[in-house]
Amino acid sequence: MKIGFLDRDGTIIEDYEDEFWSDITEPVFLKDSIDALKSIRQKGYEIIIITNQYLINQKIITLQQYEEITGKFVNKLLDNGIEILDIFYCPHTKEENCNCMKPKDGMIKKALEKYPEIDLEKSFIVGDSLCDIQLGERLQIKTFGIGLEKIEGKTIKIDSLKDIVKYL
Repeated sequence: MKIGFLDRDGTIIEDYEDEFWSDITEPVFLKDSIDALKSIRQKGYEIIIITNQYLINQKIITLQQYEEITGKFVNKLLDNGIEILDIFYCPHTKEENCNCMKPKDGMIKKALEKYPEIDLEKSFIVGDSLCDIQLGERLQIKTFGIGLEKIEGKTIKIDSLKDIVKYL
């Protein structure tokens, strides 16, 4: 199974300074991100969201707030005919030194345990932060960095999620 591992905040929906997230009640989709997700699915990829959500354990947002935004996120995608296979999130802070916070590969390992038919060689990762790029490079899979100045290894620099389609 081919997977597009996608970051959420700053990749598909708007991202905000940490302290502003407590006031966010609706996901705001980035321009063309819904069309890009449709194209990714049409190219035969399943979509798995992998997202660091350290704001939960930092007490900036509650787990309930995260779940409400995520529910609205998923419903908006479903309303547009886009099914995602799964969402994995890390609620931990950097200080907790967990295995799941990107750039560590714990969320990918959980995905591989749950879906052993995933073929990493045919999959890709895309995100807007260095931790996403470092994870992709660590896994040695096709990696796309959105709007990043510093790109590592073989990462392909793109301006937005819609630009990914020509590489798939």
